[in-house]
Amino acid sequence: MLRPLTAYRRGSWEDRAVPSLFASYLRVYEPLAAFDRDRQSYWRRYVSEGRAVAPVEGPGRQRTAVIEALGAGWTRLPDLPEEAYVLETDDSLLVCPWNLRIRVAEAALSARDGVPSVLADAFVPPVLAGQARAVVDDWRSGARVLEHGVPRVHEQIATWGVPLRWFVLFDPAERDLVTQPGRRALRYRTEISKARRRSSRALSVLRKSVGEAPITEAVEEAARWLEEFHPRSVVELDYGGLVDLLSDETLTADDSPELVAGGLAGLSRGEAEEASAAYDKLVARWRAVQLLERCN
Repeated sequence: MLRPLTAYRRGSWEDRAVPSLFASYLRVYEPLAAFDRDRQSYWRRYVSEGRAVAPVEGPGRQRTAVIEALGAGWTRLPDLPEEAYVLETDDSLLVCPWNLRIRVAEAALSARDGVPSVLADAFVPPVLAGQARAVVDDWRSGARVLEHGVPRVHEQIATWGVPLRWFVLFDPAERDLVTQPGRRALRYRTEISKARRRSSRALSVLRKSVGEAPITEAVEEAARWLEEFHPRSVVELDYGGLVDLLSDETLTADDSPELVAGGLAGLSRGEAEEASAAYDKLVARWRAVQLLERCN
């Protein structure tokens, strides 16, 4: 059984009344064997000192760390302390590092987007932008990640919804739903080997039925990302702060993974209308959540 380590170190993460961003998260937790000797020692100390961060409070702390780093003088990308979410099994620990250096690099590049060059250079000097671009390019290259030990990004973030490709990785039976006041949460967890098999099957169906469509490319991207991690890793889909936008009844009735599975099954049988109906229902459901952003 997988358990968030913070439930034993600092109180259950589900009990913490800390507001989350309106975002969902796809995370990979790797065993210590996935890290080099120095990193293994670091994470063991990190856990033994009770520093593991609860998922419900992590998004806010990440955002604060990035904002503070961007105001630190802009002479170089800062070396931020390493933080992580941690899961405990009966015989091992699994770690999902935050990789804040990459988050800061992305934020630095985003700060230059749509800004006149004079202002962009004043706020994010070209030398710093170059460093940030190199960091981002490195982790986006799967080959460099695998061959040269470039830090992997263990967490993907989506605001105001859940990308449909994420549902491909999970089975409905892997859902963990909590609807008690102050402890509301919805997440899925699975072994990475199962997630890889599901993405592979989905890719096969999509390539045969719709070809190189955007949905095919999206699922292929998710499958490539999973290949970066240790074979004994755990994959987690966390609805995060989205649960604050949805009623208990809506969360209980949510069958998004079933709709994805049903749509793929329809495509595999050549039943286009069945697949289209499942897809349209799923898109409509999450578009309604996305529209809430305009009301916020």
